[in-house]
Amino acid sequence: MADLHNIIIAEWKLLSGKSLHLVSLSYQTFGPPIGTAPVVLVNHALTGNSNVSGPAGWWNDLIGRAKTVDTRHYTVLAFNIPGNGYDGVKENLLYNYKDITAEDVAALFWKGLEKRGIHKLFALIGGSLGGGIAWHMAALRPDATEHLIPIATDWKATDWVIANTLVQERILNNSADPLADARLHAMLLYRTPQSLKQRFNREQLGGSFDIELWLDKHGKKLASRFTLPAYKLMNRLLRSINIAGNDSFLAVAKKISSTVHLVDVDTDLLFTPDETQVTYVSLKAAGITVTYNEIHSVHGHDAFLIEHGQLSKILKPVFEVSEGYYTKAYNEGATEHKV
Repeated sequence: MADLHNIIIAEWKLLSGKSLHLVSLSYQTFGPPIGTAPVVLVNHALTGNSNVSGPAGWWNDLIGRAKTVDTRHYTVLAFNIPGNGYDGVKENLLYNYKDITAEDVAALFWKGLEKRGIHKLFALIGGSLGGGIAWHMAALRPDATEHLIPIATDWKATDWVIANTLVQERILNNSADPLADARLHAMLLYRTPQSLKQRFNREQLGGSFDIELWLDKHGKKLASRFTLPAYKLMNRLLRSINIAGNDSFLAVAKKISSTVHLVDVDTDLLFTPDETQVTYVSLKAAGITVTYNEIHSVHGHDAFLIEHGQLSKILKPVFEVSEGYYTKAYNEGATEHKV
């Protein structure tokens, strides 16, 4: 596993008007040292973390040496959303989770990048919640990213997403076993009825249906590695995604100079593909450089973590480079990128 590094942010100003001080922002890097190759920032999903590559990396089929995002050519960096517990800090007592938004996290990530001397990104990738934060990062710094790649997400939380985060919050605040029970409900949004039928087909073990045992296992696993304040925060962040703010989406999106690569899952029950398709049509009509691709899968939202072959094929044209070009160019002080 890549070493976990830490940055202290002196002041984190929130949209609520409040400020947090001496905020610890942890991260991991993979590939060439910072400053020697183009940087790819990867934003983790709701229960994810910064460990995106290597033997235990949750996206190690996509990111690594000779993989689609090739760490011989790109420096890959991933932050931990403060409070997710991956840095070993179990307490999360610095703030009220309702005070923090996806835009606040996006602003914090830019502060972290600046602390490491990074002002430009070759690519900004995020899945689900991480993709929503990526949208916000692009809106905050419209000229700072060459390729924006939001996966299984959208620029806003729909009424459907908001409704389900409300159910999650009620479970988290009222259940006797809040983390496990909230996870049970969430898994039914991340998968599809067809996926569960394909896997379990009403089979039983010891009087319990296999689907029940599987859900219980997922609930206990999350409860063993996640804190209640962290889950409440991540759930709240999910509902706060909205780069339009008090403006229109296109008014904000037109300022983004990135090439936008929209990737959705055809069976996603959380961030449904029809919403992403509307986003694509709107961007295309506005003259913004945008592509749209779908992952075809029975598995629903979680397919972006499962269908690595399809996702690699979709992203390969963005990251395909001539052998050795990037690190050589950066070592010689070049500023242009060729894809």
